[in-house]
Amino acid sequence: MGSLFAELARQAANSARREVETYTREIPEFASLDADTRARAETLEYAVWLRRRTIELSPDNTALTASDLADIASMGEVRGGSGMSLESRQEVLRLHTALMLREINEAVEAQRGGGAEELLRMMSWFAPQGERGIAAYCQGFVTALSRRLPYVEQVALLARTLLAHDPLAAELASAVGMELPGSFAVTVIRVPHGAGGHHGPEREVEALVKTHRVPMVWCPAGDGGGELIALIPDTDAEADINADAPARAHTVTGRAPDHLPGLVFDSVPGLALDLVRDFAGAVGRPCAAGTATAPLAELADALEGARRISRATPLRRAPARLRPHTAADVFVELAVVDVPFVDSWLATVARHLEPGPDLVLTLDAYYHHDMDRGATAAALNVHPRTLDYRLRRVRDLTGLAPGSTRGVRVLSAAVTRHLAVR
Repeated sequence: MGSLFAELARQAANSARREVETYTREIPEFASLDADTRARAETLEYAVWLRRRTIELSPDNTALTASDLADIASMGEVRGGSGMSLESRQEVLRLHTALMLREINEAVEAQRGGGAEELLRMMSWFAPQGERGIAAYCQGFVTALSRRLPYVEQVALLARTLLAHDPLAAELASAVGMELPGSFAVTVIRVPHGAGGHHGPEREVEALVKTHRVPMVWCPAGDGGGELIALIPDTDAEADINADAPARAHTVTGRAPDHLPGLVFDSVPGLALDLVRDFAGAVGRPCAAGTATAPLAELADALEGARRISRATPLRRAPARLRPHTAADVFVELAVVDVPFVDSWLATVARHLEPGPDLVLTLDAYYHHDMDRGATAAALNVHPRTLDYRLRRVRDLTGLAPGSTRGVRVLSAAVTRHLAVR
């Protein structure tokens, strides 16, 4: 054993003690170690053992054994069984890695610049074996969680770890029997406050999880409102990859079809449409849904995009009329939300429609059916002449002809914004 390894061995007990003290000081869930001497001793013993195994194996670049990984997994299982949060688990891994690197650096300095060859050997061992150790720790952590948490909570935890790009996601997916594709359509279903009661749709979410078997989590916002976040496998992207198709642009706003170069759109997986309508039908409340597609590493950005889209999308009570919107559907409204004086002006336009007979809903149906008079009248269950009367009434109240270029631009945005914030 070289001098660097000898120095690390000499400091192992002190280094382990410093690690435990750091946990106790910086992670609230470890504060109990000050009072629980047995738990503190076990934590210290594990920290010493891990350092000694590192020193024993790294000089010859020997891999961690199956027994070593089992011991690491058992510690992860202890932590998971104790109720440790994901945030604390991640902080433990971060602190341990940082402290180990600090100890190596201090040992190098103690050798007055010597031991360069030993340092290279240590670092070449540390990275790959560190990854194997973290994977074993996560496996043990998830094993404990799967015993402690109901299935629906495990699935919610999987959704959160995917959105946080947490390596624990792979183990959680395996535990709940789900595969992780390379890309997801992150879908946010918004239920406004006070939309039909003070109780959240927890039962409905549990049924959705069992039916659709995709990562999802309900995020309550009080007074019965909140949002359901679902991660729908982007099977179109997987098919492209499997078929060696040219790479498509994956962004918060989607992908560009070949016939529209330069424009970026999202496709909406059929499973997303089914899930949105199943949820809306089960809760019986007005809902709005937005979706954005991204690879695994960019799901947090996709969530922000989908959330913004859902807030700019009209609320619908009838599941048949509800679908996940993409940025291409509401790009005007997304821009308007960030310009308050324009948004206020559109609200004024919508208020001008209040004296008429259901003019907002008439315009909504008119634009939804691409200004087809027959289809619109049928959807509204009125005579086409009644529809013509209402459209003339819109022109009289606003000075805008609904079928004109200016009318389409202003009135469609005004109606969409009005229905999104009602």
